Amino acid sequence: MIKIILSGCKGKMGQVIGGIVNDTENAEIVCGFDINTEGSEYPVYSSPDEFSGDADAIIDFSHPSAFDKLTKYALRRNIPLIMCTTGLSSAQTDTLKELSHKIPVFFSANMSIGVNLMIELVQNAAKILYGNFDIEIIEKHHNQKIDAPSGTALAIADAINESIPFEAEYVYDRHAQRKKRGKSEIGIHAVRGGTIVGDHSVIFAGKDEVIEINHHASSKEVFAAGAVRAAMFMKGKPAGLYNMKNLVQSEVKL
Repeated sequence: MIKIILSGCKGKMGQVIGGIVNDTENAEIVCGFDINTEGSEYPVYSSPDEFSGDADAIIDFSHPSAFDKLTKYALRRNIPLIMCTTGLSSAQTDTLKELSHKIPVFFSANMSIGVNLMIELVQNAAKILYGNFDIEIIEKHHNQKIDAPSGTALAIADAINESIPFEAEYVYDRHAQRKKRGKSEIGIHAVRGGTIVGDHSVIFAGKDEVIEINHHASSKEVFAAGAVRAAMFMKGKPAGLYNMKNLVQSEVKL
């Protein structure tokens, strides 16, 4: 049985995670951290320091403002931290890297198993197709999403960039310049509308043929399920910085 602390338990993602853990035989939530402490089937505390019980992992889907208290708590208690909160500053991501030298830390731009498997496939394709195929990335999200392009689209571009023998140029705004597409470019495009949870497509366009690799998320549950699987993956791990690539590779051998 894996014992999970859920930070941000009253938020939308926290509630989805709670439902998934309830349906998982070998997992349970021992407590939650949230500003709202009322009406829950498990104890909820407004401050991490209020809980001193046993736990195997902390899943955080809260807010960057809770980052300092939570990371200090995880370090003091020596509990693996699965950081799912988005919008962290560069200083906070640097802190996670430093923290990983002392405790196990799991941090990924996207918590979907499918998206991260897609990134593996895209990397393999890029190694074979680069130079003869133009590469474009299209991401689609709901009309409430503030940042563009998405962190996942940038993670896909970075993964491609790591797989090819030259430095790619990221191009976000083609209408601003009238010129032919360069061979080293990766075009990155953002669409915002309706209630789209998250769609990502990578297009490899060559002479007389096009290859597309796509991922479509129908609900937030795919991200919550990935977070729970990450918590189970991290139980008993030594100090270090882990991500979805490590989890995918532990389950799927390409």
